[in-house]
Amino acid sequence: MVVLDATIVNIALPSAQADLGISDGNRQWVITAYALAFGGLLLLGGRVADMWGRKRTFLTGLVGFAAASTLGGAAVNEAMMFGSRALQGVFGALLAPAALSLLAVMFTDGRERAKAFGIFGAIAGGGAALGLILGGLLTEYLDWRWVFFVNIPIAAFAFFGAAAQVYDPAGSKNRSPLDLPGALLGTLGLVSLVYGFTRAESHGWSETTTIGLFVLTAILLATFVLVERKVAAPLLPLRVVLDRNRGGVYLALGLATIAMFGLFLFLTYYLQIVKGYSPVRSGFAFLPMVAGMVTGSTQIGARLITRVPARYIMTPGLLVAASGMLILTQMQPDSSYVGLLLPAQILLGLGLGSTFMPAMSLATYGVQPRDSGIASAMINTSQQVGGAIGTALLNTIAASATSAYIAANLAGAASPELVQLQGMVEGYTSALWWAVGILVGAATAAFTLVNAGTHNSGTALVTGDEGEAAPVMAH
Repeated sequence: MVVLDATIVNIALPSAQADLGISDGNRQWVITAYALAFGGLLLLGGRVADMWGRKRTFLTGLVGFAAASTLGGAAVNEAMMFGSRALQGVFGALLAPAALSLLAVMFTDGRERAKAFGIFGAIAGGGAALGLILGGLLTEYLDWRWVFFVNIPIAAFAFFGAAAQVYDPAGSKNRSPLDLPGALLGTLGLVSLVYGFTRAESHGWSETTTIGLFVLTAILLATFVLVERKVAAPLLPLRVVLDRNRGGVYLALGLATIAMFGLFLFLTYYLQIVKGYSPVRSGFAFLPMVAGMVTGSTQIGARLITRVPARYIMTPGLLVAASGMLILTQMQPDSSYVGLLLPAQILLGLGLGSTFMPAMSLATYGVQPRDSGIASAMINTSQQVGGAIGTALLNTIAASATSAYIAANLAGAASPELVQLQGMVEGYTSALWWAVGILVGAATAAFTLVNAGTHNSGTALVTGDEGEAAPVMAH
């Protein structure tokens, strides 16, 4: 539901904008209000799950997310729409870390854990593409409001399932008091960072406010780290981030998300504007990537994680994804879907799917139960920040390459329309070359930093406060 909402609304945005009379200048807030609330509150949401109980936080997040979605579907003006999207972000920040940390504390046996994280990784990777398909279907055949209403049956099904089947292991709550200065600094720092990249995309990197936001981010996050080092019960214990394996996973996942968000953005534009696909057809065009992600996560990652160290799954996975991205850099306005886009998507899906599964498992592996919520929140944070950077950075690169191509080729061209399309594709492929480099960088980070052994089926590792690891029998 959370991953779906990152992309499903994009497809419905033009229809919602027309119905609610949202101006072009304000329409970005339908996306930004969600991103700021979700990205800014993730660390706090993760710690709330540790303190209040993961099951209780998960159920609260489900009910709140469904209520906010109902409000969005019933919106009659832009204020109601923006408010509902911000509320979705707030409850999503409770829901996402609680969901992942529940898996971490419930599944301690290696094989069961591999299956659980395989399914979770497939949904996390494929959900964004499924959002494009579902968004297209609902907008074209029903109404844009169903993009929001669809969350209600999902939340109801998940609520009753979780109430009956999900549990918090005894003694896994964090009884420490909430670190209020850390919560305030962390939230404001992340909001400033996400908004800085969002503003860079729309207003430019050299605009005064954009630069001011990045300076403010640096000050807030530096102060946050200083506070976390001093307080007795920090919001984000630095041991969670400074662990070599978890730090490597957060970095590799953040970089992979930068590339992935750019990919969804450019491929959607390419299919709809250059190739003339309908929203539904372009959504279905992403299915091979979804199938690749599900296969990579459940059949490759989940099967290998108990036999092979994570770095030897993540590194090849990211390089396979980079090879798929490399194929896409050869796109032309008349490129064949079967000849070029299909093999590229299959490679991307298999590579990213087999990477996400061990990454998500490893990021919460060896964490004390009382820190599992905050460790899970850091995964979501690295992906959220990666998405904001990817959209802003790669969009800027694409726009500048497109402008340069059109300026150089428009004068005296027999078909100005063809030059415009060629310019767009030139922009997309220029940005995708950067995405190839970013995926290679992610593979390098995974290979260099991630050095954990296999996840054995009989034991799980619990890392203590001082960083020592003690084996405990799985239960």
